[in-house]
Amino acid sequence: MSALLKNVTNCIWHAFDSLQNNQVVHKSKLKVLTANIGTLLDLYGVEKGLDHYRSSQELTFDEFRYYLQHEVFSSLPKTLNLPVAREYEKKISEVCWLVCRKSLLSRDKPIFSDDSVFKLFRIFCLLADLVQDADDTNHYVVVLQPSEAGLVAEQLVHCLGLRWDAADWEALGSSIGHFRWAAFLAVLEAKYCGDQQLHIEALMEAVDELYDVFIEDIIKKGYLFKRGYLLPTMREYWCVLQPCALTYYKSSSQKEQCGRIPIDEYCSVEAMPGDGKIQRFQVITPERTFEFGTQDHKSRLQWLSGLRQAAAVSGGAEGYQRRARAGRRGAGARREQEVRDARARLQLEVRARLAAEAQAQELAELAQQDNKKLEELKSAQTELERLLQEETQAKRDEEIVRALQARVLAEEWERREELERLQEEQNKMLEEERLKRKQFEMLQAEKESQFREAERRLRELEEEKQRLDAELRAAQEKISQTEHNAHALHVQLREMNPNLRNGERARRAISFVPTSKSSSDTLIDLRALRHLKTLDDEEKL
Repeated sequence: MSALLKNVTNCIWHAFDSLQNNQVVHKSKLKVLTANIGTLLDLYGVEKGLDHYRSSQELTFDEFRYYLQHEVFSSLPKTLNLPVAREYEKKISEVCWLVCRKSLLSRDKPIFSDDSVFKLFRIFCLLADLVQDADDTNHYVVVLQPSEAGLVAEQLVHCLGLRWDAADWEALGSSIGHFRWAAFLAVLEAKYCGDQQLHIEALMEAVDELYDVFIEDIIKKGYLFKRGYLLPTMREYWCVLQPCALTYYKSSSQKEQCGRIPIDEYCSVEAMPGDGKIQRFQVITPERTFEFGTQDHKSRLQWLSGLRQAAAVSGGAEGYQRRARAGRRGAGARREQEVRDARARLQLEVRARLAAEAQAQELAELAQQDNKKLEELKSAQTELERLLQEETQAKRDEEIVRALQARVLAEEWERREELERLQEEQNKMLEEERLKRKQFEMLQAEKESQFREAERRLRELEEEKQRLDAELRAAQEKISQTEHNAHALHVQLREMNPNLRNGERARRAISFVPTSKSSSDTLIDLRALRHLKTLDDEEKL
């Protein structure tokens, strides 16, 4: 599809829509529209091909657009310069407006003039999209996105000197959705231009300003002083700045053009020192340098900004507003994709939430069956909340802890070295203790051996004592017997020979006998016995 047909498709659709009956139009009506379009393009007789196009006498919009593409617009050059393309668009829009103006102008309380409505119609067709009807996919409609309609409405409100309420427009756009022509015009007239204090001339000037911005791509216009090429005098002109050129006229009526300066990416703008009355600046092109001036510094800044903007957007075969619209469409497509992604995520979250709710219902049923478990879960939940609060507090304290970590680590290393030193000393002490314990065990073993030896000797002594006690008892019995015998012997001696010698011997014998009954030494008893035996032997002699 050619670029020109693409740009005027919305206007042609409105003309087709005003002629259609049950989504088709008779060829006879389309011949008139096709002939007028061909005449504007310097093509004659292009409507005759409709008789042989298709066997039916009625055509749908797709069929009519296909015919225009291949039989009418294909005869044009593939590339058209921007001024020629704009002129063709304007003429074709006027022809389509003549066909559909009656249906598009019908409304209960008109506020805009017919000329202003036509200009708004061109703006609507520029920014709108041709889409398939949601109710009938075989039927097309031209709709305007709420963002694009809001752009036009905001510009109109600013031109009228009113205050723009973006939130109110967002609510209105969300309630209406896509704007068709009737809704778009009704909103502009009823909501923003229904004030009786607004004069009709003010409305016309505001619409003209919109038309210049969106259709003519006028970035800025106003009076400028221009230095002459031959005479170095500053003359005042009405200048109109577009992305492709700066055109200057004798007056604001723009009927007598005095010159045109092409603007492209190779142009530059520079400010010049002012002389107190005129603030000067230069427009430098590859061919020559132009000198302009304004009455104040603020206007010069505005023109410098506008000229730099025009140079930046001068490239391309389409107008600036169409390219801006395409850029907004791309951004809108990205936003719509993001919205779709967000909706998909939201649906996943909704499904997850529903699944969680179902699981929660199951848990609730289980909780009703087991109250104790529910209490445990509640206590666990309370504990988790407390832990969450503690974790939050811990995160807040984390920075402080990190600041103290270095110092604590250094102290820990010092403690570790001290502990290692103490551990070494303890190991030494344990080693000494083990040696002492070993020596003590050896000494204890030696003492135990000595103790056992002493016990053995004690047992031997006890046995010896018992033996000696037995011998002592036997000796005592013998002594007792001996005493008895000695006494009897003494009595006999006294009776038989009572001289002094015998008496003396008897006394010695008696005095030698032990007088005590204690356990004396066994050797003394034996000597006494031997002494007595000696005495007996002497007596016998």
